[in-house]
Amino acid sequence: MDGHDHMSHGGMDMHPNSPRCNMNMLFTWDTTNLCIVFRQWHVYSTLGLIGSLLGVVLLTAGYELVREASRRYEASSAEYMNKLPNDEGEERSSLLWLGQRAGSAEKRVKLVKALFYAVQVFYSFFIMLLFMTYNGWIMLAVAVGAFVGYLAFGASSATKSVACH
Repeated sequence: MDGHDHMSHGGMDMHPNSPRCNMNMLFTWDTTNLCIVFRQWHVYSTLGLIGSLLGVVLLTAGYELVREASRRYEASSAEYMNKLPNDEGEERSSLLWLGQRAGSAEKRVKLVKALFYAVQVFYSFFIMLLFMTYNGWIMLAVAVGAFVGYLAFGASSATKSVACH
């Protein structure tokens, strides 16, 4: 006995007959025991790989949908805020009410914009984790998803940064 047979690995499944996730730190096309982000997202077959690749494409395209929804919300909220009555020419008693209404609307707009931002940051880091499987098939699916998502949802310039956040 070499002393390694009974080592604790912090909850890792060490059953000898169960398939393990293959974690690569170098680029590969190999899909043997490929796990995508979670241990439960384990690719066992060609059909499973195809389904997973389609899922990655849809997830990545969804990111473009969230980005476009965020841009549209920002544009519509700016238009709404510009339509609110200004302080000029109003009675003194109604100024207080209008100021409170504009302040409340501004806070609500900022809260929704912050929520969109948080969702985008979370989503982009999740896509980064997909890419960091270092599997060429997954990387291609991410790129295809970005392409499909931009075609389907991208109404603005593609020059915006594609950084993780």
